[in-house]
Amino acid sequence: MAVTGWLENLRAAEKTALLQDGRRKVHYLFPDGKEMAEEYDEKTNELLVRKWRVKSALGALGQWQIEVGEPALPGAGSLGPELITESNANPIFVRKDTKMSFQWRIRNLPYPKDVYSICVDQKERCVVVRTTNKKYYKKFSIPDLERYQLPLDESSLSFAHANSTLIISYQKPKEVLVAESELQKELKKVKTAHSSNGDCKTQ
Repeated sequence: MAVTGWLENLRAAEKTALLQDGRRKVHYLFPDGKEMAEEYDEKTNELLVRKWRVKSALGALGQWQIEVGEPALPGAGSLGPELITESNANPIFVRKDTKMSFQWRIRNLPYPKDVYSICVDQKERCVVVRTTNKKYYKKFSIPDLERYQLPLDESSLSFAHANSTLIISYQKPKEVLVAESELQKELKKVKTAHSSNGDCKTQ
């Protein structure tokens, strides 16, 4: 079963953990050289960040790719305020999950709720967001469902709109909830270092 397959991959990965600023940071190194880093809220175990890094063909480490959470602003302190303001006018797509749902927020979308159409494209295995005024269009996949090889179910999709932000939710299938619970049990076995500064690193 595919769900078990991904769980086994996580179990097989070399894991290190660090407790820092109320977050449990877990670093996974997979046998194929891929790296995954996750950050959980220490009290609720809610996933706050998940990012991936893959080595290039020449063995150089690539950039971290954010899957869940807010990407850090590159050199935020050195940008002038006019540059930051300008980029903030564009729609910003961020994934922030809850316990029961995968959730995406698209900021800077000022149109009323009835303008949006959100559906599943079964052929391409992705979620499609479009507006009737043709001002916004986006397709995105749900990597978790890909890893667990689970189908996309349109009835699991819902959305809301408030404060110029479109919030799209996809109810997690029970298979994912069970797997996440199993993973938390697995992570409790990982020896956790405590630190007030510095990042979680493996040597």
